[in-house]
Amino acid sequence: MEILYNHPLYRPPSEANSMIFQVTLGCSFNKCSFCNMYRTKEYSERSWEEIKKEIDFAAKTYPETQRIFLADGDALNLATDKLIQILEYTYTKFMNLKRVSCYAMPKNILQKKDDDLYKLRAAGLSMLYVGVETGNDILLKKVTKGARSTGIIESCQKAKRHGYVLSCMIILGLGGKTYTNEHIRDTARVVSEIAPDYLGALTLYLEDEIYNEFMTKFDEPFTPLDDIAVLEELEMLISNFNPVTPVIFRANHASNIYSFGGTLPNDKHKLFSLIRELKLHPEMLKPKVLRRF
Repeated sequence: MEILYNHPLYRPPSEANSMIFQVTLGCSFNKCSFCNMYRTKEYSERSWEEIKKEIDFAAKTYPETQRIFLADGDALNLATDKLIQILEYTYTKFMNLKRVSCYAMPKNILQKKDDDLYKLRAAGLSMLYVGVETGNDILLKKVTKGARSTGIIESCQKAKRHGYVLSCMIILGLGGKTYTNEHIRDTARVVSEIAPDYLGALTLYLEDEIYNEFMTKFDEPFTPLDDIAVLEELEMLISNFNPVTPVIFRANHASNIYSFGGTLPNDKHKLFSLIRELKLHPEMLKPKVLRRF
């Protein structure tokens, strides 16, 4: 017996050392024009028997596991009772388990009743990763996100009310040159209102398989940002991001032109200094051949 992952397999950078169980395959929405993660998969939900066997095997092989990530992109789409069954079983099998997390689309959170979210949190689902991407409604429609800014805010605040640790992701360069100001202005407003525990900034990287789809759905000429313009967006985002509580910020994804990190708003000046230095010395940026989504 072994865990046979259905590839491609994705997880957030902060889950690098986590045990991963694929409780769903693919993504039930799978229409975001910027995302190629699950385009080769048909969405499906794995049976309890399959999941249980893998948990049993992993518990014997890796008994010291402290973190578990439930993949693929849509674990929260499972029926609440089934997800509780998975959660409770993992905690009985891994005695040192401290955290279970998963991706969560805004619609997943909104579709769960308050009682469902309460029960899932009580069963040990402790952290949710939510893709905000942008706070601008025009861009949300152009990239087929399937959500509006008001719904994104509502879903994230709902998760926070139920005690979930919340990590949000946004994408630099998503609006190209035409919408750069609107993209960052509205994104900073939305994530400030959400005030997640963690905020991650990725950088737009269009893989060949979805390039034409992205351009078609954008429905007007799209001019990608160069590296300096990406740095300017990052500077604008940090300048306008004013959460009511401190937020741990990271831009250390494979798509990023440089690895940034700090706590906002406390480390604004430190990050501004680094951005200014990178503008003067662009040779310090990550080579383009090493960037990917």
